[in-house]
Amino acid sequence: MTQNSNLSGNQIRKMKSASRLYAVQALFQMEHSSQTTDLVIREFLDFRFGEVYEEGAMMDGDMHHFRKVVEDAVNHQAAIDQLTDRALVAKWPLGRIDPTLRGLFRAASAELLHGDAPAKVVISEYVGVAAAFFPDGKESKFVNAVLDHMAHEVKPEDF
Repeated sequence: MTQNSNLSGNQIRKMKSASRLYAVQALFQMEHSSQTTDLVIREFLDFRFGEVYEEGAMMDGDMHHFRKVVEDAVNHQAAIDQLTDRALVAKWPLGRIDPTLRGLFRAASAELLHGDAPAKVVISEYVGVAAAFFPDGKESKFVNAVLDHMAHEVKPEDF
């Protein structure tokens, strides 16, 4: 779906939220399948955005935002992983955490470092993504704490 002037601000926000969820899924898939960035992005844009499943339809995402988050996460992965490692406690290096959370931290960090959304919006959005993936766990609180630490480091002016 392309963005146009017929969309409300709420619809645009929902599409950006959906694109964040898709970006985490894409980064997870890339890590586990060794697929290229272009291949995974194309798969998501062609087959996942707006797909209908038995449980219901998936939300259309903001294609531009999805692509930017995934590409920034991949292109700046070394710096992003170093930022994440600094925010994690010493006994939990990035390599030891759940791969879904690793993808989430990479996507969120890409937005903190290279996006234009305020840090508090990025934190809130990705805490919501964590809750979608881990509805019964403590992961949302963990994500909130790690992202808050990271955001204070890279965007102190937002606080």
